[in-house]
Amino acid sequence: MMCRKWQHGQPFPKRCSQNGSKQTKSRKLHEPLRLINSLSNGLALLVLQLALSPMMAIASDADPEQDFCVADLASTTLVNGLVCKSAAAVTANDFLFHGLATSGNTNNAAGRSAVAPAFAAQFPGLNTLGISMARLDFAQGGLVPPHTHPRASEILFVLEGSLLVGFVSTDNKLFAVTVNAGDVFVFPRGLLHFELNVGEGNAAAIAALNIQNPGVQARAAALFGSGISDVVLEKAFGLSENAVDHIKTIFAALKV
Repeated sequence: MMCRKWQHGQPFPKRCSQNGSKQTKSRKLHEPLRLINSLSNGLALLVLQLALSPMMAIASDADPEQDFCVADLASTTLVNGLVCKSAAAVTANDFLFHGLATSGNTNNAAGRSAVAPAFAAQFPGLNTLGISMARLDFAQGGLVPPHTHPRASEILFVLEGSLLVGFVSTDNKLFAVTVNAGDVFVFPRGLLHFELNVGEGNAAAIAALNIQNPGVQARAAALFGSGISDVVLEKAFGLSENAVDHIKTIFAALKV
């Protein structure tokens, strides 16, 4: 039933006061439930954040806990990375590397290109510092085949010549452009990328990466030079058995 309209000077209708009392009691009963639901939602969010925090923590290398950790390349101890050698045995030469000073030998069957890495395995002073470099040299028409660095992004600085460079995103979109001496191009972490000399002479570039051991996986060599079943490759690429065998023979020869 509807309440009568209250007028000034008249007593408050009993029915309205009763309904108001019932509504007040109802609100009092529901307030704890709303509070419990709110706390439950907040607790669930907190648990989710705590569950995800270890995943966030291992998404990148931990910060160094000492000034340096020069890699002990002679150590047989297995760790996630390279073992530090004794600080007492470290010298200034551990932080010096000459391997990028000269052009690489591009007279080869593996793309007419040469890559000289300056990773922790070649340059022990880089260990745990989260940086590395490489020098890329190209004969005319030389190619660094499509490959990935699963643990690093890469920035490329062209020293001389002209290169067609590009990468493919995870939705299979190609981003490619021609770069010339003095230009800089970046390859996002883990994405398939390549460099091709499109100039009229030799070309060279310096790459910098944001980890001391970026890892390198050449896609074609991984597929046809690793021992994957012929049947898998035939179905994956729509190739005949003879075609797969022929391609595998090529990559087997490159390993020699």
